[in-house]
Amino acid sequence: MKKKILITAALPYANGAIHFGHLAGAYLPADIYARSMRLLGNEVLFICGSDEYGIAVSLAAELAKRGPQEHVDIFHTMNKGLFAKLGISFDNYSRTTWKNHPETVVQYFKDLLANGYIEAKETEQLYSEKDSRFLADRYVVGQCPKCGFEAARGDECTKCGASYEATDLKNPRSKLSNAPLSLKKTTHWYLRLDLFREKLLAWLGQKEWKANVVNFVKSYIADLKPRAITRDTSWGIPVPLEGAAGKVLYVWFDAPIGYISATREWAEKCGKPDAWRDWWCDKEVKLVQFIGKDNIPFHSVIFPAMTMGQNQPYKLVDELPANEFYNLQGRQFSKSDGWYIDVEDFLTRYSADQIRYVIAANAPENQDSEFTWKDFQGRCNSDLVGKFGNFINRTLVFIQNNCGGAPPVRGQFDEIDAKFLTDLHAAAARASECYSTFGVRRAAATLMEMAACGNVYFDQKKPWILAKDPARRAEMETMLSLCLECAKMLALVASPIMPEAAEKIWKMLGLEGLVSEHTWAQALAIPCDVMKLSLPTPLFRRIEDEEIEKEIQKLHAKEVEKKMSPLISIDDVRKVELKVVQILSAEPIPKSKKLLRLMVDTGTDKRTIVAGIALAFRPEELVGKRVVVVTNLEKATLMGVQSEGMVLVASSGDTMKLLEVPDLPPGSTIS
Repeated sequence: MKKKILITAALPYANGAIHFGHLAGAYLPADIYARSMRLLGNEVLFICGSDEYGIAVSLAAELAKRGPQEHVDIFHTMNKGLFAKLGISFDNYSRTTWKNHPETVVQYFKDLLANGYIEAKETEQLYSEKDSRFLADRYVVGQCPKCGFEAARGDECTKCGASYEATDLKNPRSKLSNAPLSLKKTTHWYLRLDLFREKLLAWLGQKEWKANVVNFVKSYIADLKPRAITRDTSWGIPVPLEGAAGKVLYVWFDAPIGYISATREWAEKCGKPDAWRDWWCDKEVKLVQFIGKDNIPFHSVIFPAMTMGQNQPYKLVDELPANEFYNLQGRQFSKSDGWYIDVEDFLTRYSADQIRYVIAANAPENQDSEFTWKDFQGRCNSDLVGKFGNFINRTLVFIQNNCGGAPPVRGQFDEIDAKFLTDLHAAAARASECYSTFGVRRAAATLMEMAACGNVYFDQKKPWILAKDPARRAEMETMLSLCLECAKMLALVASPIMPEAAEKIWKMLGLEGLVSEHTWAQALAIPCDVMKLSLPTPLFRRIEDEEIEKEIQKLHAKEVEKKMSPLISIDDVRKVELKVVQILSAEPIPKSKKLLRLMVDTGTDKRTIVAGIALAFRPEELVGKRVVVVTNLEKATLMGVQSEGMVLVASSGDTMKLLEVPDLPPGSTIS
């Protein structure tokens, strides 16, 4: 039965280029599902767009010394182009700075406010005296309140994944200036998520989502509390109330509503301004939202609660196939650390289908997985060249050489022929089921099983021997006709994962139109005798060891380059005051594994310094040592203790050594 399926993929922040981790987490599985659902005869609308507001964007723009609109324009255009090159088949790729996006966001806010789900509160927020402004979210760093990670972000810990308010951080400081932050009163508006707890649990009870998603959501709902949905900044959608000057709506309130406004934009582009309602206000539509692991709370709890609390009959998500993390060579992708692959550069040497297949074959569906250059080479050479491409090429070349390029006539089957055809149709049915249930890895594996099955059948039937015996020509032609059937089915099953290769096969088979213009059933029903075969061209090339070594070297070179400090002038060096001090006492700081409180004699005064050296030194062995300290560092509060300097150490891996100067008195200057 034909269904209407609305598909969304997480809106990428317009403050950097997408990488393979993003592709594996949301965009490739969403595209594969969209393409397969179209093939299966469903009516599909695939929506995405750039998330362009929020602290992360304005911070990145500020650091890049450009305005936020200029900043998002750059990355919106960049990512839209990359998605197109990667074959992601969005029906509309919008952006949250689209002129009519605020209208839908304001409607959500006003409905929630009128229905008692938003309340104003005067609270204390983090304020930087040095920067003369309130700082929230990504402008703030500090110690995670859950795991103690010292460099946690203002809204989320990148180490343990905890989500919290910036005011929950311990020892918060400005990301811009590293200045300590204090609490200052301001008014903000809060979404009463706690009022939705029972509704959300009842709704969740109806879902048959992946266990990792359900378990996370249940735990998250149990700890629901009011969440601030406004910020003190100028970049965003203004709070639509009197007395709210200088306040904008938090990006995670406005961003998910972007799915609806992007659909409105699609409807306007189609010349049917109200057509978006046929997707968002129809209970029979199936809403599938593809996200990465880090976006689970917003799509499974916060956005559904927002939708439950307003007055429009908008759809709640039906399926939420969230993926785990996709890493690079054993580590998380990180552009700031130089640990990433430039997608634009990658596509100058390799095809979109190659990376689409490699990610699909190792998709992080139920656990983290990773991209490695050796695995990429292995899958491309073994699967794409050795199995898939080899079968297509040998079949078409043999037919050209022995049948004049005409489709062979299919005659009577023997037992091997019958089993081959039965196995092919069974595999295609399994692939269809995999696509329908978000099993991208299993679909990719099934595709290669079909190609391997074709090669085994070809070898088993030995057409090069059959061609020499006129009495067995009919047997040979039947065998080759079934090989063409296999080639056609490979094009069909490959189409969602490798659309470019699928269309190339379709064209070499001389079939009308495109694979993607047919339904699954229509493609399977096309007889081989209507084919107008052409000479095959290679679908994929072998990847040699030398080029993979170059790619690995390039990756490590980028990392080293990022780690290199920028050059500074002699004036910068002269600003740093280095002196010899003597450690008078040392003691652990409660609740901290790494920090020690040192009392030191600088020659002119005695002061406290907090040093992160507890894992390398016992307190008692430090007393009496004369070490080098930065004495003109701004004061900072760490774990509730004010520090007035920084001890210098040398380190290599886990080994740490103090810079000792035993023969000079406290107060001696280092220059």
